[in-house]
Amino acid sequence: MSGSVQDGARPSRPSVDGKAPSVEAGLPALGPGLSTAARCGPELSSPDGIEAQTCVVTQAADIWARTYYRNATGGALDAVLSLMGPGARTVRITCAVGAEDEPGTCETPREPARGDLAAYTAVAEFARRAGQGPLLLRSGSNSPTQAGS
Repeated sequence: MSGSVQDGARPSRPSVDGKAPSVEAGLPALGPGLSTAARCGPELSSPDGIEAQTCVVTQAADIWARTYYRNATGGALDAVLSLMGPGARTVRITCAVGAEDEPGTCETPREPARGDLAAYTAVAEFARRAGQGPLLLRSGSNSPTQAGS
């Protein structure tokens, strides 16, 4: 996976059983005065066997996107994770998602937050490796209450 876990926050099993950090649960503190907050969308799963939850994460003046996933499809996938912010600014990364049925994460690089934090959204799209098939799952940082707004 080309994204990395910056703070070691990994759920024991993302998605379905609700172990992934959420807005309510927050993320662990990273040291004196360094707390991390996440705004996460719903936990989603596809009939093909991919589960994901995508978040916008903030710490101090930094912001980034993170998706928690579990791949039970039996094949390797690619995840394209995008963080979209004010002024049409977008950060995008592609992460290799292994075929093993283990929880994982993918993150965009951290960047200084610009403007209103609520203006940032994240989207992860999961598909077969090298574009060799249809989109299997799209997961966003929007919450169900924001979806109709």
